[in-house]
Formats: sequence, C-alpha cells, structure tokens
Amino acid sequence: MPDLPDDSSVRDLVAEVRLLAVGTAAIDPALVAAAARGWSANTQRAFRSDLALWGRWCRALGLRPADADGATAAAWVRALGGEGAPNKAARAAAGKPRKPATIARYLVHVATAYRLGGLSDPTAAPLVRLELKAIRKRLGVRQRQALALRYKGEVADLAEPPKGPCVATLLKATRRDWLGLRDRALLGIAYDTGCRRSELVAIRVEHVSIEADGSGLLEIPNSKTDREGEGDLAYLSSRTMEAIRAWRKGAEIRSGALLRRVECHADGSVRQVGEGALHANSISLIYRRLIRAAHEKKLLGPISEAELARYLREVTSHSVRVGVAQDNFAAGESLPAIMQAYRWRDARTVMRYGARLAARSGASARLAERFSDT
Repeated sequence: MPDLPDDSSVRDLVAEVRLLAVGTAAIDPALVAAAARGWSANTQRAFRSDLALWGRWCRALGLRPADADGATAAAWVRALGGEGAPNKAARAAAGKPRKPATIARYLVHVATAYRLGGLSDPTAAPLVRLELKAIRKRLGVRQRQALALRYKGEVADLAEPPKGPCVATLLKATRRDWLGLRDRALLGIAYDTGCRRSELVAIRVEHVSIEADGSGLLEIPNSKTDREGEGDLAYLSSRTMEAIRAWRKGAEIRSGALLRRVECHADGSVRQVGEGALHANSISLIYRRLIRAAHEKKLLGPISEAELARYLREVTSHSVRVGVAQDNFAAGESLPAIMQAYRWRDARTVMRYGARLAARSGASARLAERFSDT
C-alpha cells in the first residue's frame, strides 16, 4: 500500500471512504488522497459531513452503505425533502427537511465517494433524479439571497447619500479602538475585493502590496474557483490601504495573519489583539454587531424592530459580496468584467444577485414611477 501524505484531513477522508466500502474489494487510498488534496478545506468538511449523513441513513435501514441501491437513495431524497421516512430511526437520520440545492450537493458527494471506493453508485439510478426533480418542483429552486450590503445601500443613483444597512453606514458605526480599526480594514477589503469569508480570514500581511498611487493589490493564493492553485490578484483602493495601515500600526502587526481576533473584557472594552486569524464564522457575526451598532447610533434611519430583526436574520458573510455585484450592475459594468474582477465562475449566480436590482430599475419599475402621482 502506498504511503499516504502526512495530512490528517486527507487521512480522515480516506478513512471515510474505507468505511463506505467495508466488506468489499479494497479501495485505492492513493486515489482518494489525490482527490482530497485537490479540494478546499470547506469541500473536504462538507464531503465528510454529507457522507456521515448518508451512512446514518443506511444504518437506520439496516444496510451497509456498500449494499445500498437506487431505491435506498431515492427514499433518502424523499425523506430529506420532507416527504416521510420508512421508520422512526430513518426519520431521525434524515432530520429536518433540506433545500433542493442542499440535497443535490449530498448526492454529488455520495456519488463521488462510491466512485472513489470502486463501488456501484446508487445515486445514479433514474428514480433518484426523478425524486429530486419532484422536490424541486414542489419546493421551488430559488435560493434565499443574503441581505445585500451595497456601499451606499438601496439607492437608485450611486451619487445619493447612504441609505439603510450598507458598507458606508457600518464604517461610521465602527468603534474608535483596536476593534474599530480591524473592522474598518475588514469592511474595506471585503468590499474592494469581494472576497469570500474563507479568503478573508486567510489573508496574511505579505499578501498585500502597495502601488505608486496609494492603491494596493491583494494576492489570493487559493480561492473557491481557483482549482489549480494558480492564485489571483484583487484591487485594493487607497482608502482601504489606509485602513489596513492604521490597523497594522495600531495593533503592531508586522507579519502573519492580517485580520485577527480582538479579545474583549466582559464590559466590551478591548483586552488585546490575538495572534491568530479570525474564524470564518466570525465574519457574519461582525456584520450583525455593526448593524446593531448602526441602529443604536441612529444611522439606519427610522426603522421598526421588525425591520432590524430582518436585517440581522438575513445578513451573512456573503452579504458584502452580493452588494458588490449589485453596485457593479448599477454602475453599468458588464457581466464578464464583474465575473473576472471578483472571481465568479457561474454567470447564473451573478445574475441572480443582480435580479432584484434589475426588477427595481427595469422598464416596469420606470413605467410605474411615471404614473405614481397621477
């Protein structure tokens, strides 16, 4: 047997596929390891989680995963779509109903595992695809979009003053201490580059370089769409470069992680800046905290508690990226230019982000506005 790489995450994935194929012909661990090394950390985690969910389903039906067939997978799809399960254990294994896009991801990962294990893929059965199609028809396939954090909010003209929750308002809501310095650098980088949360927390000091005009370039060694690890570059405005400089100077950061944890006392005052990078899950929490701060400072205008609750519920780590796409559409940028600048691979995703903006600024909206006062 060939030696496996000294990488615990890759070894864990090999172990997961071995469990799937137990009792059958031996798998090729080198094949599994090679596939795993080509995946991002997020993909590896999702693969393991989805495979574990499938394993629980099979055990609930008294089956080894290696013995599952198309009927087993089709019943799983129905249960995941909220259409019932054959027994109590299976209902518990399926858990709460999932969205069609999530179910489709599960099927992709299970299919990949069976192929890597040299097994017949139960998800390839026509019945499985038909069940998924039926769930898509029943539940719909439009995914809930994160709250868009545009630079100036829901404005028809980019020259208008900021309105509602937006990057400009959140910048005003930041504190005047280390936490505020970090938050201003984070918001600037997130908006200029459209970085995903995994890309934001991976930024190191040495990834940022300054240009002669005061702007900067961010090197992104790995991204979700950079399958070959070639790296990418993103633009940083002079305003963001100044925010980065102020954060680094205030926190005395000379090397290593750029966007770091800021530890606070129980009363909210800053205790110290940590050595480690922010956790990816922290990004959405920071945005929610800043929205609350903006509301407390009366920066969001006259909004109800219900509206505030909706903003807090809908904001995610992806909100600034959605807002960047909408601002680019509003500025008249072309779809190919937006995709290239912000590292999008799927044009449909970008168009979905711009759909709401297009509806508000399209022909029907303009016509309705003309007759609104008649």
